[in-house]
Parts: sequence; C-alpha cells; structure tokens
Amino acid sequence: MQLIEHLDQQTRTIVETGYREALERPVTLRANTLKATVDDVCRDLNARDIVYERVPWYDDALVVRDARERDLWELDIYREGHIYLQSLSSMLPPLLLEPRAGADILDMCAAPGGKTAQIAALTGNAAHLTACEMSAPRAEKLTHNLDKLGAANVNVMRTDARKLDEFFSFDQILLDAPCTGTGTYRAGDERAEKRMTPQLLAKVTKSQRALLDRALTVLKPGGTLVYSTCSVLAEENDDQVRAALKRHRDCEVAPILLDAPAETEADDQPERPRAAKDEVRPAILANAGSGPLRCPALEHECALAGTLTVAPTRLFEGFYVAVIRKKART
Repeated sequence: MQLIEHLDQQTRTIVETGYREALERPVTLRANTLKATVDDVCRDLNARDIVYERVPWYDDALVVRDARERDLWELDIYREGHIYLQSLSSMLPPLLLEPRAGADILDMCAAPGGKTAQIAALTGNAAHLTACEMSAPRAEKLTHNLDKLGAANVNVMRTDARKLDEFFSFDQILLDAPCTGTGTYRAGDERAEKRMTPQLLAKVTKSQRALLDRALTVLKPGGTLVYSTCSVLAEENDDQVRAALKRHRDCEVAPILLDAPAETEADDQPERPRAAKDEVRPAILANAGSGPLRCPALEHECALAGTLTVAPTRLFEGFYVAVIRKKART
C-alpha cells in the first residue's frame, strides 16, 4: 500500500504481517450492560454452543471463536441490543477516557454510535453526553443505534464539530477522528487500497488538526481528551498530537500504561510516595500488557512518548490512542 511505503522497514513488516493476519480476524463484541450483564450474554452463547473467550482487560468484551458476524445477527441478543459487535481496538478509547457519572462528555465524531453507547454503559447512563455528527444519514444511524442500545441522556447534534461554539465546555471529550483507515486494511482489499491515497491523507490531516484545536478549546481546565484514529500513520497520530500540544501549552499527554502499577500487599506497608504535584496522572488499562489477548503496542521511530499505537494483528485492528489532560487553573 502506497501510504505505508515510507514507514521504517521493521514497522512496515509488522504492519504488512498484520494485514495478512486480519483475513482470519475473529468476531469480537461487547456486552451492552445497559440491557444485559456479561454473564447473561455468556449464558446465551453457551446455550447455542458458541465458543468465546473473555478479554482480561475489559470484563464486558468477548472474542468469538467459531461464528461469523452474520451468525450473530440472527440472535435475539443482537436484535435486542444486548450485544454490540465492535473491534477490540475501538473499545480502547472509551476505556482510557475513564468516563465519570455526572460529567459533561462530548463525543465529537460519534456515528455510528458504538463508542458513545460504550461511554453511556461505562457510566450507567449517568453522564451528560453530547454526540456530534455532521452527516444527516449518519446522524440517523447514530440515533437508531443509541436507541437500540438503551443509551440515555445523549444529546445528538447534527453539526460539524470543528465549528462547535466556544459557549460549550466539557469535562471529558472523545475525538475519534476521521482518518485514512490504514489500521483497518486487510490484505488483498483492492477497493480499500485505492481509497487510501495521499490526497485522502492530506484531507483528513487538515480535518484532524481543526478538530483537535476545537476539542482542546472546549475542554474544561482539569479535563481529559482522548484522541484516536484507526490509522497507523504518524502524520495522523503522533505528529498531530505533538503539534497540537505546541499550540495549546496548557495541555499535556497523560501516559498510557497497559498494566496497573504494583500495589502493596499489606495495609501496614509504608505508603507509596505520592506523585509530584505537576506530574500528569496516567491512564491505566490493567491486564492489557501481557497474555494472549494483550494489546500489541507498535513501537516506531516517530512515536510520541506516552501515547499508544496498536499494531494490526489477527485480533486487533491498527489503532492510535492519546490521552491529553488540560491543566487545572490554579
């Protein structure tokens, strides 16, 4: 593929291997806890002899081993919104956002609604959600999915998030930006390859810059922004965040940790030293750094420290996530 030709040889080899492995990627899904527990979903799958595996870093996620998407479409748990088919990689941004009940949360590019509904589920429908989508057909799809999944307290705005009025302000923002989609490519998909051109890259990077600027403008002091794409290109990822931080000096990267720091084993252990006052609180995804379902971090020469590029593999789409915190006013 033309867009990855400039990657260093090691990175390019990993990505191209992932593109081939993606041809055998299993179905993954999220139990929609707004309508059912993950145990309810597991019981239903067991009753139908559908083999699955639990994901250690997200209790609600399952990897289905012996069924295709169309097989799951026929199940009542799908039709009734008890499950949502979603890639493991796309589950990461809402988890790393750590959405809070009662918070004002913005999903800037929300359609088709999977991540918006995931945020609603993580907060038990107790957050105040705003979901933006500029395309009318996509906004209709967004509204349909949110209704089906039981997501409440969501204000769907059919608007261009790049032009969101500065009157608005949010505690937490998810910006899953339009991108080239180089992380989702599967080997041999000529139609997708023809679409992933330098012209597309130029178009989306311009949009990403504008969206990031607007997001960091309407983010409240002390708030958190998660920026993500389904691309493996630094131009859309690390370079975008690096440049945005130079334009917004009151913001900084919160390092993503794929395992929780070790805790003391006894209550009478000496208390661990507190973080320095100006140290940025990390975003932690416990149990994601090891084991067969570990998140495959892709190290590359343009990487921005503390952010996460996910390598495409048999289990994961290529993805990028950065957590940015705006400094609180003193």
